[in-house]
Amino acid sequence: MRRIGGRDIVAAIVIALVTGAIFTSPPLQVLQGLSLDILTALRGKLIGDRRDPATSPVVVVAIDSETYETAPFQGSPTQTWTREIGRVLDSISEGGAKVIGFDVIFKNSIEQSEIPFGDTSFGSRVRGFDRDYLIALRRLSDSGKLVLGEILSNDHPEVPYRAQQVAVRNTVRALNVHTDHDDVIRRMPLSFAIEGRPVPAMAAELAARATGAKPEIAPSDATELSGRAIPSAVPNTMTLNFRGRGRDIPTFSFVDLHACAEKGDRDFFRRAFGGKVVLVGTVLNFEDRKLTSMRLSGGYDGTPAARCALPAPASSPQKARSDVAGVFVHATAVRNLIEHDATTELGFPMRTILTIVVAAIIACAASIFAPTGALAAWLVLTAVYTAMAVGAFVHAKALPLAEPALASLAALASMIGYRFVLADRDERFLRKSFALYLAPEVIDTMVASGKMPALGGEMRNVTMFFSDLSGFSSIAETMTPGELVTLMNEYLSAMTDIIEGHGGYVDKYIGDSIVAMFGAPADDPAHATNAVRAALRCHEKLAELNANHPAFAGHGLSHRIGLNSGEAVVGNIGSRRRFNYTVMSDTVNVASRLEGANKYYGTAIMASETTMAQTGDTFAWRELDAIRVLGRGEAIKVFEPLAETGAESAEQTKVATTYAEGLASWRAREFAKAADAFGQMAKTDSASALFAKRALAFTANPPPPDWTPVNTLEGK
Repeated sequence: MRRIGGRDIVAAIVIALVTGAIFTSPPLQVLQGLSLDILTALRGKLIGDRRDPATSPVVVVAIDSETYETAPFQGSPTQTWTREIGRVLDSISEGGAKVIGFDVIFKNSIEQSEIPFGDTSFGSRVRGFDRDYLIALRRLSDSGKLVLGEILSNDHPEVPYRAQQVAVRNTVRALNVHTDHDDVIRRMPLSFAIEGRPVPAMAAELAARATGAKPEIAPSDATELSGRAIPSAVPNTMTLNFRGRGRDIPTFSFVDLHACAEKGDRDFFRRAFGGKVVLVGTVLNFEDRKLTSMRLSGGYDGTPAARCALPAPASSPQKARSDVAGVFVHATAVRNLIEHDATTELGFPMRTILTIVVAAIIACAASIFAPTGALAAWLVLTAVYTAMAVGAFVHAKALPLAEPALASLAALASMIGYRFVLADRDERFLRKSFALYLAPEVIDTMVASGKMPALGGEMRNVTMFFSDLSGFSSIAETMTPGELVTLMNEYLSAMTDIIEGHGGYVDKYIGDSIVAMFGAPADDPAHATNAVRAALRCHEKLAELNANHPAFAGHGLSHRIGLNSGEAVVGNIGSRRRFNYTVMSDTVNVASRLEGANKYYGTAIMASETTMAQTGDTFAWRELDAIRVLGRGEAIKVFEPLAETGAESAEQTKVATTYAEGLASWRAREFAKAADAFGQMAKTDSASALFAKRALAFTANPPPPDWTPVNTLEGK
């Protein structure tokens, strides 16, 4: 996670504004429709939302393939079906249908046929053929139960033939649909201007007659039905809500109803059509098919309703299709209007604002996180937002989906590009330039501040770590340059990994020596504990390398480590042209001297009393001596860390206990007793051997009365 500055915030805002405006602009308006398609598919997949067709206020009478293939309609032109259609319409009306709408247009009558038939035309020979049909139309129209359909067009209008128009007293309504730029029907017109006045479209007319209300224009220019405004994103249209994906519309085969009317089963018509809006239309596999918002999820040509007279034809189960018969588009519109279930879309301003907000969130995430993290944030946000949008769509509220998803993805890519080209250029330069010379924490500080490193320092409480290989010069003389480089690289890499793994910072390498500090540049309240733990682990690691690594075989390397804690100046120290992040103080010098003091006592790790005190009871210690190092007049007590508390071996405990007894006798001037105590461990412990020798010498030749038990070291 990176720290963002004011420039990044401005860039994120600008990117969000641009991407949001682009993806909601008119040229990309197809995305608004795509959102509806995706929401319809997701709702159907995740929620289901199927409704009982029996509760539908709308039913469809389908002039389907079964009708075309069954007598008396098989092989005869549709113009000859009018008497049968009139009979079925009467039965539907007597069954209690509220209103019947025609989604099929009979543009011609058989009575208009000009085909020669003897000395006259065929139409003249069958004059009066449509009389019963026209009477049925007049009767239904006069009762307010019939609306015929037409297609409005300047070039190729389709209208019922003139006799039908007269029969229904021009109760004809437009079947035109609203098609988006991608040829998909997602909305239905509510009215059309005819001769300067608004005339309801077919769906609006049928819904108005079914509810006994009249469509009105509110002061807000919204169309109202039964006192409720019809939601409209595009003026004078209604956004369709295909909640049941067509399966919520019962569908009756016309040929079965014809047989039912012949049979005189009035009860069936009352059960099927009582209180319903009926739409008559063609339902065929090749004619009048429409792409709708169900194109991604698949829609259905209704649900087959109960049969009356004819057995159901053997057929395979219904399958979802990308297109549906046009009559179901009108049926869905009527149901949406009656049930006040039309989809409510956000207007252009709110859609744009929401898209910009989502893009801004992702742009900010891209400015904070690495590209993979930002992509994960986009995936999570998109999933959460999609879930919210689907939840809203269940309640017929359509939030934009494609626009925010694509705009935020574009914002993500743009912000990553901006960071790569501009924002992170300085950071990459700093990290690349100083990665091998400065601690990661120092580089992070420089990146966060946006400033190049400069001279300066501060007082910090730190623990210094000095290590050096014992007798390495003589070992190096026996090795080739290649072998020496390999050995040193392996050794320094292993030790550095341990030091940095415990929070330390390697200041410098001096030949085979390592200078490191704990507690800077990163704050570490437990710097002394971590330094001691790192020293113990380094000692263990060297033993492992000696035993297992080919480059160390036969050399038996050993090292000495000195630890000291205290105040020190840390920071960028050097000249104005060249400097390094390092440390300076007496604390550093003492640690260096303690590293060298190990060779007097034969120990591997030596720590000052201040370091020991700052570790608390974390480790088991052995007090070695009180010494005065070169260049420092004040004596200091020095200690050897044995192991983590509780992890020390029995031998270490025995040596430490016996050594403590000898040291106490030594400081009490009981040199003979001290010599006996140290002598017990002299063969296995170099420090005990050193003190045993010194105690025996003082036994034979006691020191003066002003003697103090402090060992002054003459060299480094």
